[in-house]
Amino acid sequence: MDLETVTVESKDGVAWLRLNRPKQANALDATAWQELRAAVDALDADPTVRVVVLAGTGKHFCSGIDLSMLATLRSDDPDPARAAESLRRTILDLQDVMSSVERCRVPVVAAVHGACVGAGMDLAAACDLRYSTEDARFVVKEIDMAIVADVGVLQRLPRIVGEGVTRELAYTGRTVSGTEAHALRLVNGVFADVDALTAGVSDLAAALAAKPPLALRGTKHAITYARDHTVADSLEQVATWNAGMLMSHELTETMQALQERRPPVYRD
Repeated sequence: MDLETVTVESKDGVAWLRLNRPKQANALDATAWQELRAAVDALDADPTVRVVVLAGTGKHFCSGIDLSMLATLRSDDPDPARAAESLRRTILDLQDVMSSVERCRVPVVAAVHGACVGAGMDLAAACDLRYSTEDARFVVKEIDMAIVADVGVLQRLPRIVGEGVTRELAYTGRTVSGTEAHALRLVNGVFADVDALTAGVSDLAAALAAKPPLALRGTKHAITYARDHTVADSLEQVATWNAGMLMSHELTETMQALQERRPPVYRD
């Protein structure tokens, strides 16, 4: 893929997807929004990719939406209803960019350093796991821009940190350090600096990539499905999944590897 605003490196089942506008603190402009989704969709379709790590180049993870985009959201249509409909379609499309991360079949791990602000928070919340440096800065910034956050953070963050914490962060727009984010369970772990973060997340991603890929994808799907459905519906879903997927090459290989006392080798 010929991409301007993101980079992709893939090796041994782990793909590093990096936002690549360091001079703009990885703010998402119109191109970056579309390229981010295209890159995630391509990685999702690649059978050799078992884990995706989402990170930022330069000093920051993501400073949010590029302010130049806000001016383009205003429609010139004299009919306010048609202008509103156009804006709604744009918002739904931006929501889908964030949702592409969540619906990616493989685990997506956010490695956050520097600023994680506004749309950066939406992006982190859509990931399966989040890790950061101690001095990372997490901010639900929209309230201070007279905007209601509308691409996912208000919907996903309560499932991660709880409703009360989400309300506080969204109402106040205050900055949360990586250390506090860990205490709030916003991130799964913290590291002293970027080098330690990269090393730690690399080790985790390698460990996940060694797991049975079909089972890992099924586990992600089951957890996400259960979040949005009743227990009864979720039990039905996982029963259907295993009825179709349980008798797999992975199960046979796992059993043989245990008998032969060797590491299992799973196909892509």
